[in-house]
Amino acid sequence: MKVLYKPTFVRQYKKLPKELQTEIKEKIALFQENSQHAFLKTHKLKGKLKDCFSFSVNYEYRIIFEYEGDSAVLLSVGNHSVYK
Repeated sequence: MKVLYKPTFVRQYKKLPKELQTEIKEKIALFQENSQHAFLKTHKLKGKLKDCFSFSVNYEYRIIFEYEGDSAVLLSVGNHSVYK
């Protein structure tokens, strides 16, 4: 699957510690191989983000994305406050 990045995602990503950036890269690579992999816990969101999906980087951090055709567009990365 092709993965695209919104500028907001890139800005948030650059502010994170290097160790976490490495973990995020690994999870994005796993997501590209299999977007429904059990480690990712991919799920559809509700409420104001009802058109979006999310997957886990680790216990604290999440990535919010949406599908556009056969591509996934990564919108934001962060802890649970990313849902607000």
